[in-house]
Amino acid sequence: MKKLLIIRHAKSSWDYDVSDKDRPLNNRGINDANLLSKHLINKVKDVDFVFSSPAIRALHTSAIFMRNLDLNFERFLIEKKLYDFSGNDVKNFLKGLNNDYNTVMIFGHNHAFTSISNIFGDQFIENLPTSGFVEIIFDVDSWNSITNGHSKSIIFPKHLK
Repeated sequence: MKKLLIIRHAKSSWDYDVSDKDRPLNNRGINDANLLSKHLINKVKDVDFVFSSPAIRALHTSAIFMRNLDLNFERFLIEKKLYDFSGNDVKNFLKGLNNDYNTVMIFGHNHAFTSISNIFGDQFIENLPTSGFVEIIFDVDSWNSITNGHSKSIIFPKHLK
């Protein structure tokens, strides 16, 4: 079995004159990332590896989740293919994951993460909001074989407020 944990970056700020990759989180984003990650403390276990887009908003979101879930930062990498908005690079990245990893957590962007959630999951999501979480289970032994998985859990910050 393979388990994919998808988290869209938290709400970012448009208040700074910086490149897209350098946009920071705003206060709501920080609060929502803390709220959702703390909600997952007893639900997310045995994460083998965490990958994040190189964008600051995704990196900051991943750091909040990893800290609150007490995940090992030695099992974390920045992955350029997650700075994707269509989903093609994300899909190719997932299909190439190391099969020693059974549970992988990824942090990235829309529209890619909504697409990936709908391509691989069995519950349609119109839009994965910022700090949105999707857990998809695959009954396969190889990441290259993932196709139709089961959307075990879908949690948005608004569900917790």
